[in-house]
Amino acid sequence: MTLPAPETKIVSQWRVACDGSEGALGHPRVWLPIPHETGYVDCGYCDARYVHESFADKIK
Repeated sequence: MTLPAPETKIVSQWRVACDGSEGALGHPRVWLPIPHETGYVDCGYCDARYVHESFADKIK
């Protein structure tokens, strides 16, 4: 069974930074490249999903 990502963000860049968005309770900032093949990437720390705007209507 696949669980949905806890947070999905539509972005315009192919490389995004994630720090957990929780201030001191977040996680170390990581840079995540979005593969052009899939159009999205999931953060390994907080499981937030970043979807490139050109794939927004294709990713569920």
